[in-house]
Amino acid sequence: MDKVKYALMPFFPPCIRLKLDAMFIDEIEIEVEAGKGGNGCASFRREKYVPRGGPDGGDGGNGGNVVLQATTNTDNLVHLSRQHLWKAKAGHAGQGARKHGASADDLIIEVPVGTMIFDRKYDFLLKDLTADGAEVIVCKGGKGGKGNARLKTAINRAPRQAEPGMPGEHRKLRLELKMIADVGLVGKPNAGKSTLLSCLSAARPEIAAYPFTTKHPHLGLVYIDLDRSFVMADIPGLIEGASQGIGLGHDFLRHIQRAGFLVHLVEPAPMDGTEPWENYQAIRRELREFDAALGERREFIVVTKSDLPEAEDVQRQFSERLQQDVWLISSATGSGLKPLAAALYAALNEPVA
Repeated sequence: MDKVKYALMPFFPPCIRLKLDAMFIDEIEIEVEAGKGGNGCASFRREKYVPRGGPDGGDGGNGGNVVLQATTNTDNLVHLSRQHLWKAKAGHAGQGARKHGASADDLIIEVPVGTMIFDRKYDFLLKDLTADGAEVIVCKGGKGGKGNARLKTAINRAPRQAEPGMPGEHRKLRLELKMIADVGLVGKPNAGKSTLLSCLSAARPEIAAYPFTTKHPHLGLVYIDLDRSFVMADIPGLIEGASQGIGLGHDFLRHIQRAGFLVHLVEPAPMDGTEPWENYQAIRRELREFDAALGERREFIVVTKSDLPEAEDVQRQFSERLQQDVWLISSATGSGLKPLAAALYAALNEPVA
């Protein structure tokens, strides 16, 4: 279906094209091929007053490499879904009068920061691009062939052949995006993750009074002041069985694997009538089953919607059971948001023991 959709993309009106572009793709397979080297030239110098001019064929230029480069200009892999084969240009052929062919420019493919690049055939990690500007050559361009001027020897003074350019490398890749965030928001659907992110940052995830309004992860930059900030990630709400593929959150759990620590949002009066403590334990189980390290990750417990009458009782219950501080906030009124953001920043910048 996706192949058909993008094949027809040029024929859609602009408004529909924009809607199709508003997708989120965090895993994709592509094929890349480096450029072929240019052929060497077999040529002889022929000028009226230059006897025995000899061979003067130039070398071919090198083919372009295929380079994957991390950038903050994009946050997902949707721009790669419209083209399966990415091919660099070939080097130019050599010419007479010892003119060497130009080498082709590298083909640079931009991917989001946090993209992991796997060789699809052998299933091993080639590179994890975790910083803006980080890059890796995934396919080397073919070397240009030598012209007959370079092939002349003491025995063969007038070679009549030149070397062909070498083919470029070819490879199939699997790209997997794991967002780079300092803080990851987790919790049940409708716990207030998207609302909190929109209140603390300029991110504008979809928000509504029903579960599963978040369809894909969002990143937001939270400013404490002009000089201090951190990145917060919101993923779709988790439900029981998410680690086995149930619900929307299972596809995006990997986006919080890199988070420095988690903020677990607890709704004091869930719409479905469930108990906040049971919901908390269910999410904790899903995190541990998906990745044992997530179960050990440092966690801030935050009870949302403090304007509800049940909120303080839930905060007290969690604090007694977990023997730790539990935060109480309201994104609707702004209560507790600034102290929470300041505490998160302080925790991120604590010296490592």
